[in-house]
Amino acid sequence: MKLVRGAWKILVGIKDFLVLVFMLLFFTMLFAALSAKPNPGSIRDGALLVALDGALVEQPEEVDPFSRLGGGGAVKQQRLRDVVRALDAAKTDSHVKAVVLDLDRFTGGYPAAISEVAAAIGKVRAAGKPVLAYATAYADDSYALAANASEIWVNPLGGAMFAGPGGTRLYYKGLIDKLGVNAHIYRVGKFKSAVEPYMRSDMSPEAKEADLAMYQQILDQWRQEIAKARPKARIADYLAKPAETVTAAKGDIGKANLAMGIVDKLGDRLAFGKRVAEIAGAPSGKPAGNFNRIKLADFVAAHPLPTGGDAIGVITVAGEIVDGKAGPGKAAGDTVSAALLKGLAGKNLKALVVRVDSPGGSALASEQIRQAILQAKAQGLPVVVSMGSLAASGGYWVSTAGDTIFAEPNTITGSIGIFGVIPTFEKTLAKIGVGTDGVKTTPLSGQPDIYGGTNAETDALLQSAIEAGYARFVGLVAGARKLTPERVNEIAQGRVWIGGTAHQIGLVDRFGGIDDAIAEAARRAKLDPAKVHAVYLEKAPSGWARLIASFTDDKDEDGDWADQPAGADLFARAAIAQRALLAQALGDARRLATGGSVQARCLECGGFGPATGSLDDARLFDAIAARLGL
Repeated sequence: MKLVRGAWKILVGIKDFLVLVFMLLFFTMLFAALSAKPNPGSIRDGALLVALDGALVEQPEEVDPFSRLGGGGAVKQQRLRDVVRALDAAKTDSHVKAVVLDLDRFTGGYPAAISEVAAAIGKVRAAGKPVLAYATAYADDSYALAANASEIWVNPLGGAMFAGPGGTRLYYKGLIDKLGVNAHIYRVGKFKSAVEPYMRSDMSPEAKEADLAMYQQILDQWRQEIAKARPKARIADYLAKPAETVTAAKGDIGKANLAMGIVDKLGDRLAFGKRVAEIAGAPSGKPAGNFNRIKLADFVAAHPLPTGGDAIGVITVAGEIVDGKAGPGKAAGDTVSAALLKGLAGKNLKALVVRVDSPGGSALASEQIRQAILQAKAQGLPVVVSMGSLAASGGYWVSTAGDTIFAEPNTITGSIGIFGVIPTFEKTLAKIGVGTDGVKTTPLSGQPDIYGGTNAETDALLQSAIEAGYARFVGLVAGARKLTPERVNEIAQGRVWIGGTAHQIGLVDRFGGIDDAIAEAARRAKLDPAKVHAVYLEKAPSGWARLIASFTDDKDEDGDWADQPAGADLFARAAIAQRALLAQALGDARRLATGGSVQARCLECGGFGPATGSLDDARLFDAIAARLGL
């Protein structure tokens, strides 16, 4: 009996110990979460630190917080509207003595997003506040932002190198043939080049024509914006003869940049920090190189969106359009339509703005979202579409529900076309001596047969369905844009257009951003644009997810400025870009293989965006690399 009582005491002791450990962990996490959450009350005089770590996006993708508990890293993403709102507020906030752009770990964004932030930076500078930019190395996107600063610093061992839009894509036809895979492709549109890598070993002349025209327009707009921000910088010379220019400087890229007026100062993070401290002050008890800082998250929290006046709903269609449900950063048909219908039912909205930033995806989900938007019209609400960086293919399908369409001059849009891909493996099986056979009761029995191949009846049926879907797409555009189907077919064919050209050919009504679209929606609802506020119809992350995320968030922003992790140099940036190219290729293969429905998607649009691509692609690449031991 004594033995039993002793064992029981031990078990009770273990239980009490575990409860105590659990409570300590819980309250530690709670304290960390409360400490890490944005604190608008902490704003003091200093420099607003805009550390653009990762990619600039319309709606950040949801990251699994538990993967971060295990030490897994994640490509960061910055919400475009938060960055712009902070910069707009910085112009008049007396606490902000300067704005610091930390571009050391910036991986870029689509041209329209870059232009919007660049313009906001330029307004801060025009308001008379110092704006200082720092990076170890500048690429096209980061320099487009830095060009609007009053001082551009670069690490002496780094420099600025500009590649311009364009580059190579991977084509898999040779590999597919060697593996014996038969890619059955059903498409409409001579420019629907998304499927070309699976049916060709090189780019078609039509695709080259379209891409070259698009890239040249993007480059011209980039050069114009740089010239406006820094008229003395000899960008044209550097673009035309980069090797000659750097060789003349004995290989010192930083000095070559300085001589051409591309940067203002050469210095490391320590020297840059001392310079900012001259303007914003230095905190007591901190090592040299630190300056009084205002964290971006705190500053955004201190300047929330307005809430007065009538409500204008804003539904965001951002990321790949997919069937079913998904978190932020993906436009899932069920999720987006449910959020919109719930908002229409309970938010007393006076108008609706549809913010589109998507390369498209599932035609079925695109139509589901469009039908939900039409419910707003059925309730008598004006509907205005605001195209962000990207509104192509399925993104344009959704946009046809609007009364008017706003876009930026460098918005990527169009790609009006659809396709479907079904791989079959009869040749692959034959290579290893495996055959297929069976009985059929109808021409479609067992079709599409991934082991034995599709038959002529199936191919004809699926191609006919694709053509019918394309005709429906063309009809939607024709009705929405008041064009004839024949005219839409001329400008469709899967071709991608830049916003300026899209405006000329009738796919876009007006130029402007989200604020312009909200103001137009207010006017159409017979309201004063100055007396309305935006209500974003999107699901907030759960409290538990926020708790875990805050506990695992990187705390670099709180550390010493000079001791922050160094950014990528020119060689490292090249490696990041090539890694992203492979990740995108793997992601494209996955999307085509698992799409599950007819696709209204602009796969080629990924080449215009951030170097890191989507988080899903990065995770897939990391998983495969880990399995291969790379």
